[in-house]
Amino acid sequence: MAIEARKPPPQFVAKLRRALGGRAGWGGFALQILFVAALAWIAYEIVANARANLEAQRITSGFGFLGNTAGFDVSQALIPYSGSDTYTRVFFVGLLNTLLVAVIGIFFATIIGFLVGLGRLSPNWLLSRVAGAYVELVRNLPLLFQILFWYLAVLSTLPNPRQSISLFGSFFLSNRGFVIPKPIGHEGLSAFVIAIVIAIVASLALRSYARRLLFQSGRLLRIWPYVLGLLIGLPLLTALVFGKPVTFEIPELKGFNFSGGSRVIPEFVALTVALSTYTAAFIAEIVRAGVLSVHKGQMEAGSSLGLSRGSTLRLIVVPQALRVILPPLTNQYLNLTKNSSLAVGIGYPDLFSVFAGTTLSQTGQAIEIIAITMGVYLLISLVTSAIMSFYGWRLSRSLGNT
Repeated sequence: MAIEARKPPPQFVAKLRRALGGRAGWGGFALQILFVAALAWIAYEIVANARANLEAQRITSGFGFLGNTAGFDVSQALIPYSGSDTYTRVFFVGLLNTLLVAVIGIFFATIIGFLVGLGRLSPNWLLSRVAGAYVELVRNLPLLFQILFWYLAVLSTLPNPRQSISLFGSFFLSNRGFVIPKPIGHEGLSAFVIAIVIAIVASLALRSYARRLLFQSGRLLRIWPYVLGLLIGLPLLTALVFGKPVTFEIPELKGFNFSGGSRVIPEFVALTVALSTYTAAFIAEIVRAGVLSVHKGQMEAGSSLGLSRGSTLRLIVVPQALRVILPPLTNQYLNLTKNSSLAVGIGYPDLFSVFAGTTLSQTGQAIEIIAITMGVYLLISLVTSAIMSFYGWRLSRSLGNT
């Protein structure tokens, strides 16, 4: 007896057609195949053309150039570096300089942005108008123009080192930068750092316990004396036991420049200030929109409980507004990090300047260097987005529990 082959049910065939080709069915699936084939052909032509150009210019592909000697100096390096180091060292110097600007810029942009955003909502007429003027002015000026303004019109007009502005005889501000005392570590530094970490962790645990006690029993526990004692007393105790953790090398004027100490170059100051103030103007509008998204009854409820306007904003309104603020705030953090590549306009040695600029011009390895630079910026953006997403998830859980 012959067994007849079972045909698939019509519903399964319809689902399969929709899954492969969308509403267009098998015709849509065929169009997708043609589109993928066209993309593969374009990619093949690009790779073949790049290989032919490299062979014509006698440029070998690969990443072996990273082990070659760089042969140029960098004005700011967070790790030891000299012109005899390799291009790999140059890459890490530029990367650390980029991360330094990004982290400090994000920190100050967040503080300024929140203050200006709340200032725009202030009942004080003068304060709200000044905050509004700041936002409208800074947002509508090109960022590169603002970087050049701080570098050329502000910092370059400072006096030379001989007539530098002195603070306490240890800090000196001139057109060569900001010279500060240089910390030099000693044997007790490790114990001092460990004591600070323990004090911070204990303070956070104490704060968490106080919040839990307040929500569960309504008891208000004053923790600031204990936190102050931990943050000051514990590191001080380790300094008394193990000796001074650090000493400071005071800069001295010798000839036409300073000797000793650490110098913050003007390019770094101009870039950080410009990025912070520019991004803060956008963050201010995000904060204002987030606060306005919270129903005005929340402010009235806080006032009915006897809370001041500042306490109501800090304890009630802003935590709820963060749900609206966080997604666009993350975009501004990413924009600030990517905008740091404009440092090439004033000669700050960031990743784009020293690696995708000087290194590329010396080696000619354009494909490899651009690919590495793109990958680094992509990785920084993904890590930043992941951190902010995790914070948003924790925030939503805490608000949901309360």
